[in-house]
Amino acid sequence: MKKTILFATAFCLFLTGMYSQESADTLKNWKTGGAGSLSFSQVSLTNWAAGGSSSFASNAFVNLFAHFARGNTTWDNSLDLGYGLLNNKGEGARKSDDRIDFSSKYGQKAFEHWYYSGMIHFRSQFTDGYNYPNDSVVISSFLAPAYILLSAGMDFKPSDRFTLFLSPLTGKMTVVHIPELAEGFGIDPGKKFRAELGGFLKLAYQQPLLTNVDLLTKLDLFSNYLNKPQNIDVNWEVLITMKINKYLSANIQTHLIYDDDIRFLDDDMIKRPKVQFKQVFGAGLSFKF
Repeated sequence: MKKTILFATAFCLFLTGMYSQESADTLKNWKTGGAGSLSFSQVSLTNWAAGGSSSFASNAFVNLFAHFARGNTTWDNSLDLGYGLLNNKGEGARKSDDRIDFSSKYGQKAFEHWYYSGMIHFRSQFTDGYNYPNDSVVISSFLAPAYILLSAGMDFKPSDRFTLFLSPLTGKMTVVHIPELAEGFGIDPGKKFRAELGGFLKLAYQQPLLTNVDLLTKLDLFSNYLNKPQNIDVNWEVLITMKINKYLSANIQTHLIYDDDIRFLDDDMIKRPKVQFKQVFGAGLSFKF
């Protein structure tokens, strides 16, 4: 674990050092911005003959980016944050969304649209997750799990809307700082860390679909060379935003995950890997900067 932390620190210092060699006037070579949304929904029922229950839901997300380009050098950074709560009458507040996703990719041009690249990727969550309806059993938390990828490879960037990163050499670290939760994420009981070596693919694509309707999709694939390489880890996200006016928008988010090391108890009381899927629809305040 200590070696991994030292390697990650050295990797970040390398990227920072490469950029620090540029003069102060390179600020003009940065493109920064972001977008976010805060949405709410409410159902209130009083003496409602058809039945049902009152509920309240809120969801927020922020997407930030900072891209540097000068000559043959590129440096792409992105941070996605999301959190949501659902409160059904009689059940209390429950988490419906929770994510931290950071990526930093440095590249030097090789030829045409291809770049020699290195990337670091971090993914985790903010707060505890519970085994509902039992809200006394914690099944996840901040850094439980956390996924860290360190990759070296080639990046194909034919336009600002599409990138394809291919890495034949990727280290994937799964961290669970609560030992009691480790087994649920494929880590040996009592341990807090698992390291894997494999190949990695990361695709990102954005495209206007209609007037004021935009699509953004990201796909990550990872194969462990040393343990069942045919069982590929999948992380696929889709975001469709629909702008209503300057301040109001609607959005649809989907997130599909398959990880052979994360197993769920089925009807036969056997733990097996399963496809995880989440869909969130929201309408509310939006902003862009």
